[in-house]
Amino acid sequence: QVQLVESGGGLVQSGGSLRLSCAASGFRFSIYSMRWYRRAPGKGRDLVASITTASGTLYADSVKGRFTISRDNGKNTVDLQMNSLKPEDTAVYYCNAVIGGMNYWGQGTQVTVSS
Repeated sequence: QVQLVESGGGLVQSGGSLRLSCAASGFRFSIYSMRWYRRAPGKGRDLVASITTASGTLYADSVKGRFTISRDNGKNTVDLQMNSLKPEDTAVYYCNAVIGGMNYWGQGTQVTVSS
């Protein structure tokens, strides 16, 4: 079955960096676009970044120039490098894949940025 497992979250000071990773299994990873979403406290789940099968990328305006999404089709992983973190980046971050019209999500990883 499809599994997405996020890791790499934690507590960091404003201006710091974190690297999130999502390990995917149970499907042919290389032929699907992958996405990172986040849910801040009291808010809905928002798209942060996406990467196509050809490694084309798209970013939310709020993270452009600070976050970088990448994928490794040999390891079935998609990473999110987050630099210059701000307190407003505090959220639970989720890995996402849409397969056969169905959304699949990981369990999420907490990122907390202190001011």
